[in-house]
Amino acid sequence: MSTPTCESVTVADLVRSAAQRLRAAGVDTPEHDAKLLLAHVFGCELRDVDKALLMGERWPRGDAGGSNASDSAGAAAPGRVAGSDDPDAKLTAFEACIIRRARREPLQYITGHAPFRYLDLEVGPGVFIPRPETELVVQEGLDWINRHSGLYAPRVVDLCAGSGAIGLSVAGEAPGAEVWAVEISERTAMWTRRNLAKVSRINPQVGYNYHLILGDATSFSTLSQLDGTVDLVLSNPPYVPESEVPEQPEVRDHDPSLALYGGSADGLLIPERIVQRAYALLKSGGLFVMEHDISQGDRLAAYAHACGFINAVTRLDYTGRPRYLVAEKR
Repeated sequence: MSTPTCESVTVADLVRSAAQRLRAAGVDTPEHDAKLLLAHVFGCELRDVDKALLMGERWPRGDAGGSNASDSAGAAAPGRVAGSDDPDAKLTAFEACIIRRARREPLQYITGHAPFRYLDLEVGPGVFIPRPETELVVQEGLDWINRHSGLYAPRVVDLCAGSGAIGLSVAGEAPGAEVWAVEISERTAMWTRRNLAKVSRINPQVGYNYHLILGDATSFSTLSQLDGTVDLVLSNPPYVPESEVPEQPEVRDHDPSLALYGGSADGLLIPERIVQRAYALLKSGGLFVMEHDISQGDRLAAYAHACGFINAVTRLDYTGRPRYLVAEKR
C-alpha cells in the first residue's frame, strides 16, 4: 500500500485508514493506537491530534503544533523524524509505525516509552512493559511508609526490577528512601540503567538512593548483607502459569519469557521463592507486597503464613480481581 501525500488526506483520513488496518489485525484499541502513533511521529500530544480531527486539519504542517520531537538529549525518539519538516518523511514514518503495530508489536516498543505513575520509562525489546495494576503495588508500599511517621529513611528492596518502575517510583516519591533493586537479566538491566539515568537527571537524589544489583532475586546470597534490616520488600515477579500461554501476541511474542512465566505449570515456583527471600530480608514489623496471577491469591496468602508472615491478604486490582499479596513479618 502506497503512503499518502499530505495534499491528499486530512488527519481524519490518516487516523481512519490506520485504525481500519489495526482493527483488521486484531488490535484491541485501533483508533487510540492510530492517534497515539500519529502524535508520536509528529512530536505532539494526543490532544493535538484530537483537535486536528475536530477542525478537519491536514497534516503535516511544520511540527503540527508540537514541540516534543526529540528527548532531552536531543536524539530522535523511535519512529520520529527529528528536526524534519519534510511532510513525506513524516507520513512514511507513520506508515512504518502502523505496519509494526499491525504485526502486533507492542505500542510501547514502537514509541519507546511507557507511562508509570509519575514516570515516563524507556522500554523496548528485552524488558517487560510495566502495567497499570503494578502501580497499586507501589501505592500499597508508599501508604505503609506514610503511616509510619517515624520511618525517615526506609530501606526498600525491589525484587525483579525489570524497567525499574517499582523501585524508581519509590525512590522518587518517598523522600529519604534507599532502594536496592535486583534484576537477573543483563539485557533487561540495560533498560533499568537507562531509566535510572533518566529519572536521576530530573531528581538527582534518586541517583544516590537507588542501587541496581545484577543477580537472582530468589537466591539467599543476593543482598544477604541486608537480611533482617529491610523495612519494605516490593516485587512483581514472573508469575504466569506455564500451562496458560497468553493469547495476546503483544505479550506472548514480545514480553521476555524470563519476566513472564513463573517457572512451573501453576506459575507459583518463582513467587513462592520470592516470598521466602522477602521474609529473610525484612526486619520484624516490615511489609511485603507482591503482584501475582488472579488464580494464585489464596495459595500465596497461605504460603506466606506458612513462611512466618502474619496478616497475609490478597488485594484487588482496578478490575476487582485478586492481584497482589500484602503480608507483615511478625
